Amino acid sequence: MSFIGTLKVEAKGDRELVMTREFDAEKNLVFDCFTKPELIKRWLYGPDGWTLDVCEVDLRVGGKYRYVWMFLKDGSTMGAGGTYKEISGPDKLVHTESFDEPWYPGEALLTTTFVEKSGRTYVTINVLYETKEGRDLVIKSPMEGGASQSYNRLETLLNTITLEGKK
Repeated sequence: MSFIGTLKVEAKGDRELVMTREFDAEKNLVFDCFTKPELIKRWLYGPDGWTLDVCEVDLRVGGKYRYVWMFLKDGSTMGAGGTYKEISGPDKLVHTESFDEPWYPGEALLTTTFVEKSGRTYVTINVLYETKEGRDLVIKSPMEGGASQSYNRLETLLNTITLEGKK
């Protein structure tokens, strides 16, 4: 299987990570995949061997979201959530993120933009951490591999949805 885009992760400044990825789909559909629980559960479950068991989204400014992943091998779980700060669908989504058992200090602010050019959508996620140490812990973690697998699944899902005639 080949993928149109690959995830690119870059450190920016002292506290920021920028992730970019291109998808062969219209931005309305990509935005839906980032905001509708029934679609999120089909791709955002991290590395192989994990599932996204809880996916709650209250998509409004001030609304909350909550994800709980489970590692199938031993049944351990990892939870995260945050608050939506800005919703300009299908162009931009801004929300906070924090984990139940924090593996980086503080909360992160994620700004995701969706830009469509000739039927392809370019997704850019700027993650601003409270500290440089927090950002650097994330860089050293296996986050990039898990995120890459999730975004590859998203691309497969987008192709499936297109084939189902929903594009």
